[in-house]
Amino acid sequence: MAKYLDPKADVTFKKIFGEHKNLVISLLNALLPLEEDKKIETIEYLPPEMVPRTPFEKNTSVDVRCVETGGRMFIVEMQMEWTAAFKQRVLFNSSKAYVRQLVAGEEYEALQPVYSLNLVNAIFEPDMEEYYHYYRMVHYLHSDKVLEGLHLVFVELPKFKAKNLTEKKMQVLWLRFLTEIGANGADEVSQDLLDNPQTGQALEIVRESAYSPAELDAYDRFWDIVSSRRTIFGDIERRLNAANAKLSETNAKLSAANAKLSATNAELNAANAERDAANAKLSAATAELSAATAERDAAVAKLRQEKSQIARSLKAMNLPVGQIAAATGLSADEIGKL
Repeated sequence: MAKYLDPKADVTFKKIFGEHKNLVISLLNALLPLEEDKKIETIEYLPPEMVPRTPFEKNTSVDVRCVETGGRMFIVEMQMEWTAAFKQRVLFNSSKAYVRQLVAGEEYEALQPVYSLNLVNAIFEPDMEEYYHYYRMVHYLHSDKVLEGLHLVFVELPKFKAKNLTEKKMQVLWLRFLTEIGANGADEVSQDLLDNPQTGQALEIVRESAYSPAELDAYDRFWDIVSSRRTIFGDIERRLNAANAKLSETNAKLSAANAKLSATNAELNAANAERDAANAKLSAATAELSAATAERDAAVAKLRQEKSQIARSLKAMNLPVGQIAAATGLSADEIGKL
């Protein structure tokens, strides 16, 4: 029984979609958001010109570039591992392909749309249920207003689950073809994939017996690289998770310390407020005491002055000192000084 190789590997993907125009046309028509009257009919392959990949993307992705007879350009990329810069690289490559259509002197109206189909063997939108993501330039408020030019499609292959979607039969068949055969290959495949002319032809292309020893060695090396990258990514992710957990623990302790500090500051502020209130009361009482003392001293001084005046009048009347003292309460010495 024939063994089938995983079509996502570089050697198999290029052989299927980079050497058989009818198959890449079928894949594009099935997975791109094309209206029925704008389906692709003929294409010509272009050299795979792109920006340099990051070290983590090198040897784990492959692309096929082609142009339609009518001028539209298509880029198909199989990406085994997701990186933070992948979307930006896709946007850059698509933009560059769009700009380079014009030669000096041509009008902008000659520009044709560029479609980028990116098959990603990883989940990069874990919070979204959909596996199919289509990006284009639309008006912020009026989504029916579109700037034609770039069309970017990302497919999260691990999210795909085959359903009875008869209206998208070829899309389901192609995604099943890409996901049902793993890195270790498969001895059997579904009969409906064999019966369909396009996926059936693609399955014939990925038969292990159709590959030379050198191609099979390259196939094995590809998966060794993917496995190594996944191990590296896994180790980095574990370290990041451990560091994030430690950071969260430290932040929790810091938050608790800050809360305790805030409570202590609140208590200190309350104590200071009580102290300030007590000081204010003390200042008010002291002011009242000073006013009362001043009032008393003024009254004593006035009384003494009145007594002295009475004593002078009695003294002028030649009353005895003893009678004057008894009448005013002044001492004989005080009366003598008057």
